[in-house]
Amino acid sequence: MSDQPGRTRFLTVLEVADVMRVSKMTVYRLLHSGELPGVRVGRSFRVPQDALDHYLATSPAVEAREQDRRSS
Repeated sequence: MSDQPGRTRFLTVLEVADVMRVSKMTVYRLLHSGELPGVRVGRSFRVPQDALDHYLATSPAVEAREQDRRSS
């Protein structure tokens, strides 16, 4: 898939799991709970790259790490 400006890149569950360093089941739980937005395509899910970036940037673990870094 090309990285053209203005086009959303969609990731598979496996790609999201690799980026987050978690299992596919964890990604499915996040999708089903609505914590991570995704699009259902047939029986598969796709996650917009922007949604993953936003989730990671606003996750409590990342915010706690940033606060620890500022405190040091």
